[in-house]
Formats: sequence, C-alpha cells, structure tokens
Amino acid sequence: MLMKQIIEAYDILDDGNVTGKKVEEYLRTIKPDADIEVYELKGSKGSTDMLKVRIPGSKGKTNGGNAPTIGLLGRLGGLGARPERIGFVSDGDGALAAVALAAKILDMQNKGDMLEGDVLISTHICPDAPTQPHDPVPFMGSPVEMSQVNQEEVSDDLDAILSVDTTKGNRVINTRGFAISPTVKEGYILRTSEDLLDLMQITTGKLPYVFPLATQDITPYGNDVHHINSVLQPCTATKAPVVGIAITAEVMVPGCATGATHAADVEEAARFMLEVAKAFGRGQCKFYDEAEYARLVKLYGKMDHLQTLGQE
Repeated sequence: MLMKQIIEAYDILDDGNVTGKKVEEYLRTIKPDADIEVYELKGSKGSTDMLKVRIPGSKGKTNGGNAPTIGLLGRLGGLGARPERIGFVSDGDGALAAVALAAKILDMQNKGDMLEGDVLISTHICPDAPTQPHDPVPFMGSPVEMSQVNQEEVSDDLDAILSVDTTKGNRVINTRGFAISPTVKEGYILRTSEDLLDLMQITTGKLPYVFPLATQDITPYGNDVHHINSVLQPCTATKAPVVGIAITAEVMVPGCATGATHAADVEEAARFMLEVAKAFGRGQCKFYDEAEYARLVKLYGKMDHLQTLGQE
C-alpha cells in the first residue's frame, strides 16, 4: 500500500514553488543517506529539475551482484500549467507515482525489506510547464525536449523500463485506473508479457487492461506524426524492453486539467510497478521472450530505425 506516500508526495508537488530540492528533502526525511541526484535541465522553453533516485538491491549491480536493474520513470510535461491553470494538473500523475515509489522503497529498506535488483527511479519537477494543442484534447507541453529527458533518464544500466504517464486524452482507453502496453523493444511491438498480466490481476483484483499501440506511438517526438502521448518515449533511446503504464479515465481528460488526479488510481499503478520491480529483480518476471524476439529479427531484420526521426 502506497496511499500514505501518494498523499505526502501530492502535498509537496501541488505547489507553485516546488523544486527538485524540496522533493529531495522530503525523501531524505525517510532515508538521509539515500542516493539522490537533483539538477537543473534547461530547454528552449525554460527549465525543469531532474530527479534521480538509485536504490541498491541486495543482489544488485551496485553491491557487486548480477540481479537485473529496473528503471521506473515518471513521464510528464509538467506538474502545473501556471499561470494559465492554478494547481496540480492531470499530467503530473506520472511524477506523483515516481516520487511515491521512491518514498515507499526507501521506507521498505528502513524496515528491512530490500529488493534484490537495483531500482532507478527518475522524473522531473516543473510547476509551470506550457500547454500545447493536441487532438482530441490539449496536451501539457514541456520546457525541455523529450530527447533531453531520455538522455538523462535512460541509461545502459537499465535491463527493463516501466514508464508511467497520465494517458487520458484519447478515445482508445476507456476505463478508470491504469492500463499497460505491449512490450516494446528496439522498434518491435512485442506480445504483452504474461508475467505482467499476472501481476496486474493480482494487484488490481480485476481483469487486466492493455492499451493499443500504433507504430507511430513508439517513434520519437519531433517527426510530425500523432503520438498517443509520451508514455513510450523511453523506448526510442534504449535497447532494453519498455512497457508503458498508462493512468487512465473512462472519458477524455486534458493533460492540463486540474482536479483530475485520482489518488486511488495513481496508487494502484504505483503498487503494480513496485510488485514488478520485486519480481524482476528476483528473475521471476520477463518482459519478453528472448528466443521469439531473436526469431523475429532473424526473419524480418532489425526495426531500430523506428527509434530515429527517420528520413525525409
């Protein structure tokens, strides 16, 4: 259960003056010696504070082990759209989930529960991001480019990535809660992981929801084609398998809408991500079938050109 962490994180993030440093201070009240990095990232439309939390596992690479490392990335344009909108916007839910996850896993370590694999949690903190037009409802923009965020958050250390993002501005996911994507790896949209579906059923107590992906959704921003949103953008910058965690609604909700955060939904998504991190570090959760992926590459060749902006 992460409800306590969701409430505490929301109280910090719903602030027109929030900074990455304030989030770091909150996390250090839980574990003072935590490995936390905060720094400013500047873009063409302003700046944001990058937040990275590395949590060593008992058998993880940080401690000289060989347990796999998972990345839990909170994707968003911004926490707020000030001064156009007052308060925490729907788009901020990805950061809310990421900060709550960092708080929960650090607290677990204090209580003697250490995951086996390393966990890298990352998001960015921006209370005044711009908005941008998008069909069918407006998107939150970002002061920095998505490629910049990818460069900061996605590293060769990561053996798999869960990317969580509010994904309500569409007509293709029509349920409250969260949905997962099929696994994406180097331009291939692979079958949805059975292990992830099992964990989703256990944590939600419901049948799992899987959201559809078009090929263009897994290409980089900047190529002038429609994307469902930024939830799969990490897949454009890594060889690791990536799964999107979409926080969803039954109806279309603009990313720049305030009052649209449902704590129970964000908690459920974060709790699922925590269970995946536990199982992945133990080697009990596969994101994709390695032999089947190798077969696809042998038959049809590489698809990593989809990780680029392509050719005019």
